[in-house]
Amino acid sequence: MDINDFDYELPESLIAQVPLKERSASRLLVLDKRTGEIRHQMFVQLIDHLKPGDVLVFNDSKVLPARLFGVKEETGAKVEILLLRQLDTDVWETLAKPGKRLAVGTRIRFGNSELTGIVESVTAGGERVVRFEYQGIFQEVLDRLGEMPLPPYIKTRLEDKGRYQTVYAAHEGSVAAPTAGLHFTQPFFERLKAYGVELAFVTLHVGLGTFRPVKMERIEEHRMHAEYFIVNESTADQLRRAKAEGRRVIAVGTTPTRVLESVMRQRGKMTAASGWTDIFIYPGYTFQAIDGLLTNFHLPKSTLLMLVSALAGRENILRAYAQAVKEKYRFFSFGDAMLIL
Repeated sequence: MDINDFDYELPESLIAQVPLKERSASRLLVLDKRTGEIRHQMFVQLIDHLKPGDVLVFNDSKVLPARLFGVKEETGAKVEILLLRQLDTDVWETLAKPGKRLAVGTRIRFGNSELTGIVESVTAGGERVVRFEYQGIFQEVLDRLGEMPLPPYIKTRLEDKGRYQTVYAAHEGSVAAPTAGLHFTQPFFERLKAYGVELAFVTLHVGLGTFRPVKMERIEEHRMHAEYFIVNESTADQLRRAKAEGRRVIAVGTTPTRVLESVMRQRGKMTAASGWTDIFIYPGYTFQAIDGLLTNFHLPKSTLLMLVSALAGRENILRAYAQAVKEKYRFFSFGDAMLIL
């Protein structure tokens, strides 16, 4: 398929720059994946489209304050480091700016020299592998010095770090939020549970690979970066029971979708599992794990737009996006939500 098949026009004014005051105050576009019918509602009406026994699956990964600003020890030149993936104790694969000036052996100071990074090697893709030196606990140092790694299309500084974090985030390791979950609050969880909806949690540590642009003209040639996931036995049992009883499994976001579909593809059944996934879902894919998806609106030509197109059909998705633009929905990380059933 051609990359241009997944393009659409989006006015820059519709890219949400800040979160709404109330997490659940966003709008909700509901798309019937069979008929293409579109309804415009509010997020709090999500419960109207659910049934007792439905299982909502969330990604409980927690975003690291992974963006660090420092200076080169030798020259004082400013450096920006983004932690991508932990390779070993105190050793991280990172994106660095300006990367070309950070040769192996370069030392970088952060804060009042509370944290020092030493470039140990350079990957084939140009990422810097950095070993960190510090006193105390690395996570506490990172909490003091690091900033949330907001996507580049968000130009406004985030005043409250917690708003780029889901209320149920538990396991640190992501460099980007699983943003479909940002709409949920604990009171809304209680409403869902009282109605009979089950909540299930998996973990996928979101890396930048999920959001990197597809550069190939033929999307089949694109290769995803691998991301680490965990499905525990309790969640696997919960999902197996739901499927056996004919109940719906609805993923909250593309990241739990990729986790569940990866397990089914790798194991042939829903089971406890952990490891790395580089699954790339695009039209033509047959879903085995999920029946529906709650998600935000995604960038043109992105792998995430291709995933939702695989579930609902490219034409249905592009028509829904055109409607969302016409109705002035808020797009991307801090934007409105879309339910595909």
